[in-house]
Amino acid sequence: MIRILRLAETAYAKINLALHVRMRREDGYHELETLFAFVDAGDRLTARSAQQDSLTTIGEFGATLDNPFDNIVMQALGTLPRPDGMDVHLEKNLPVAAGLGGGSADAGAVFRMVEQAYGLPNDWHERATRLGADVPACVSSEMAIGRGTGTDLEPVENDMAGMAVLLVNPRVAVPTGPVFRAWDGNDRGPMPGGTARQIAAAGRNDLRGPAISICPRIADVLGALETTNPWMHEMSGSGATCFALYESAEIRDMASQKLASDHPDWWQMKGQLR
Repeated sequence: MIRILRLAETAYAKINLALHVRMRREDGYHELETLFAFVDAGDRLTARSAQQDSLTTIGEFGATLDNPFDNIVMQALGTLPRPDGMDVHLEKNLPVAAGLGGGSADAGAVFRMVEQAYGLPNDWHERATRLGADVPACVSSEMAIGRGTGTDLEPVENDMAGMAVLLVNPRVAVPTGPVFRAWDGNDRGPMPGGTARQIAAAGRNDLRGPAISICPRIADVLGALETTNPWMHEMSGSGATCFALYESAEIRDMASQKLASDHPDWWQMKGQLR
């Protein structure tokens, strides 16, 4: 007999407040140090019990996921043992290949739903790692330092929770692989220590230059955000999404209105840091 379940989770958008790339590894991955942060908005997933796992995608970017069986949501379901299937509906609000960990965030939301209903296996971290380097961080979706390929997580003092965030994307997909391949291989030094605010203020994103070389419109977004009086602004991950942090929601909302007027074709999402 199938257990009746109705679950809902937000797949919180991931941003990198700092991203220091240290070296290329022989396995093709990169050693890095990053400060993961999460916005209280993103994709939306709902699930109910079913005979077998299934996925339906809706939302602004749902049509970009044209093969549900190859989607990371189905892969996440497939890696987690359960007595029943889950019928998942994914409202895809985050752009794809955008530096926001959208797919990883979706997988993280699946892990949380399975945890609520059945619990997670003891080796859940290893299972999450096999799905992608950002997935372990996205399972908890709490601010953390990531090392190695990003899967080795450490706690950090989160003195930025509640800070207003504006996400902006020029509606250009930028796959991660080419950006990492465009990195020049120069180690520019370790990520600074301290609280989250201290790390964010003194850190950098080593993938910004390589991403702009592939997608020059990223520089346009960063230039526009710079004019909106942010506490900081930067590209997230490997791009093309950029973010700005503000000391108040009012300043953020004014910035959002200005950018919407000046660049109506750009995608935006507002929120707060978790």
